[in-house]
Amino acid sequence: MTYRPVLFAACFALTGCVNPINPLGRFDPAPKVAAIPAPNPPDSFAWGISTASYQYEDPAVKPGTPAFFSTDWDVLVAQGKAPPRGNALYSWTHFEKDLEALKKIRPTHYRFSIEWARVEPKPGVYNEEAIRGYVAMARKLKELGIEPVICLWHFTFPDWLYDKKNPGQSNWLHAQARERWNAYVEKMVRATAPYTKFYAPQNEPNGQITTAYIVAQWPPAMTLAFGHYWKAIEASTEMFRDAAARIKAIKPSAKVISVEALPWWERAPLDPGGLIYNTMIHGNTDHLDRIYDVCDILGINYYYSQRPGPISLLAGPSRRGRHFTMMGWRIDPDGLYKEIKRVATRYGKPMMITENGIATTDDAKREWYVQNHLAAIGRAIRDGYDVRGYFAWSLADNYEWHYGFKATFGLSTMDPKTKNRILKPSAEKFSSMIRQHPTVRSVAKIQPQKSFE
Repeated sequence: MTYRPVLFAACFALTGCVNPINPLGRFDPAPKVAAIPAPNPPDSFAWGISTASYQYEDPAVKPGTPAFFSTDWDVLVAQGKAPPRGNALYSWTHFEKDLEALKKIRPTHYRFSIEWARVEPKPGVYNEEAIRGYVAMARKLKELGIEPVICLWHFTFPDWLYDKKNPGQSNWLHAQARERWNAYVEKMVRATAPYTKFYAPQNEPNGQITTAYIVAQWPPAMTLAFGHYWKAIEASTEMFRDAAARIKAIKPSAKVISVEALPWWERAPLDPGGLIYNTMIHGNTDHLDRIYDVCDILGINYYYSQRPGPISLLAGPSRRGRHFTMMGWRIDPDGLYKEIKRVATRYGKPMMITENGIATTDDAKREWYVQNHLAAIGRAIRDGYDVRGYFAWSLADNYEWHYGFKATFGLSTMDPKTKNRILKPSAEKFSSMIRQHPTVRSVAKIQPQKSFE
């Protein structure tokens, strides 16, 4: 799920700046490519569902055993700064429950992530059973006719990359990070390559870095650490490029996908000098500018649009109504169209919507949200933009980081006794959309739904 820098406005609301200012430096709006290539998509459209290891898997290991692992997010939980996940949705020991739901929905693609800490609980020490477990996931999906999309990092780092004494040298910036990352990537790609065509090296590194070094919400929870921000951007992009090179070396036919948090930002009248807006635009582009050229497909994680001023950001979580989610996010399908256009113009690469969804208890509203965002994709395709897939977030109501289990994004919910995924009506609607619109050309015909009442 995407990030939301709620505290960012509080950091800057007191600055009183009235002149254009940007602590991250000047943003260059110029496209990275001279022209947008003519679209040449495959006939079929990728209909997917996205998930994440930490948000779905139960740890299923006991302290003191060789397989025991912990992540930097677990450190945050232990410090009382985030709610515990418990066993989440039991997707490690009961992955068959996810498969049963997928058999009913029938997506063509399924994105899941590998928990680095589970695979490498200590530096250089690998859990071969865990590796076989992830390989089995990819194989079982393939046997169902579902294309696995493997994400090698989805927010969490092994806790041995977290330096409690010097948090500024943690995670991306840990002395061992790049060496251990490259070994981990090579090992997992070699293991899963027989069953996997699509690899996403990282999920929303741009959002994670912003929340880790600017607004202190994610480990290592630093505030306005602009120097560390840039160091983390450089380190993460180097590691992304390392991963892309290894993926292609091991499996030349593989497709490398970027997955970035890309809300649509608009200038707010109460943001003098555009301080907050400019910093948000940096968040959308600083990482992607440095890795787009090694990607086959650019993934857009889009949930909302925002006019990032002090009032809108601080009031965000409390906003309710027809055009907002239960988290206060502004529902704006047109923002997705604009973001597709911006990414296409700036980078000139094929695109997929790698996450899109709504936290709501009103499932009719979920159906309306998905339909209208798909209609925005249809409009983009009609206008000549190369959009090749859509991934719903998410399969089931899951652990949502600082929100715990309160934010319900799922197409299903878990029965706590049987662990079965109980499909919501929106899952049936999504499955119907998949059947009715199997090709890019047919997706281009999807029209918006006026109301959900």
